Amino acid sequence: MNAFLIAGEPSGDRLGAALMSGLRQLNPEIGFAGVGGPMMEAEGLVSQFPMQELSVMGLAEVLPKLRHLFRRRDELVDQIVLAKPDVLITIDSPDFCLRVARKVRQRAPDIPTAHYVAPTVWAWRPERAEKMASSIDHVLALFPFEPPYMEAAGMSCDFVGHPIVSEPIATDEEVAWFRRTYGLDDAPMILALPGSRLGEVTRLGDRFGQALAQVVDRHPDARIVCPTVGHVASKVHMFAARWPGVPLVLDPRDMAADDFAVVKRAAFRAAHVALAASGTVSLELAAAETPMVIAYDMNWFSRRIIAAKALIDTVTLVNIVTRSHVVPEFLSENCRPDGIARALIELMEEEELRTRQLDAFAQTMQALGQGDEPPGVRAALSIYDVIDKD
Repeated sequence: MNAFLIAGEPSGDRLGAALMSGLRQLNPEIGFAGVGGPMMEAEGLVSQFPMQELSVMGLAEVLPKLRHLFRRRDELVDQIVLAKPDVLITIDSPDFCLRVARKVRQRAPDIPTAHYVAPTVWAWRPERAEKMASSIDHVLALFPFEPPYMEAAGMSCDFVGHPIVSEPIATDEEVAWFRRTYGLDDAPMILALPGSRLGEVTRLGDRFGQALAQVVDRHPDARIVCPTVGHVASKVHMFAARWPGVPLVLDPRDMAADDFAVVKRAAFRAAHVALAASGTVSLELAAAETPMVIAYDMNWFSRRIIAAKALIDTVTLVNIVTRSHVVPEFLSENCRPDGIARALIELMEEEELRTRQLDAFAQTMQALGQGDEPPGVRAALSIYDVIDKD
């Protein structure tokens, strides 16, 4: 058996790696091809080109790179049609991945197709499900409320759980080691997470710094810690140098991948509060039981388009799953340092606010499959079911 997988983001790389591990558990002889990042490569994938080429978000950001993205799309379609895999699995990054699937369906309609991560049609652009159904047979959903949306559009869909529920959480010993190693002792620790894309870091870097300066003015003993990812680390260092105090930037380029994973887990668990860009990092914080404030902005054009299509009034996954607004959000025009700083200070000082978030975190983890079979295995079983039906 051979599977062709395409991932375009670090979160998709994580999903793909867990799925590959699950597929191999069920069939040790399976072969993999496609595009992925370091985690998928560790599972045996030789990526056709660097995954980062696909990591572009925002309408204005995509436009200058369209020609290159179209060329990569066509290269992959040719490879898939020639390879005739038993299944094509596209992972998140729908603007790119679903275009590949659509062209594969036109040229090789017998290749089964699955998409991992249901499009957020419950949040915006509900017409995406019907359009997707023309080229995707099956969907692997991360959230329990998503299958009915996909099935109504004509695709089969399984809720396989969110990978966050099976990822390790730092132990008390690892947290103590982290604080001791980096000289943090008992200082209040603020986690700063300005994003995993260059555009995000560029837009948020100074605003994070201005907000953090107000927090540190009130809590001068607080320390700022900023875990980052390799392809934005240089930009993060540049902004962090302008932040208050002496921020600790945890750079994955400075250590082995496994060591960095331990350090990052410990930092998430050790933090008193976190200021983070919107995204799946909010679930990582929830799993680590670290109260958070979310801040995010896009360029003016992308902001206007998305605002016109939005169906919900929150972007944080904890809020969405629990149908609440327990995690404060500062988005678009409201992404301003003063409001962000006030929310962080309140979260540091008011135990009731922290407790409400912790209760919502527990509820979220349970809803996403905590305690069930690992999502990677559930996803693999779902994929094999699709192939058997075909």
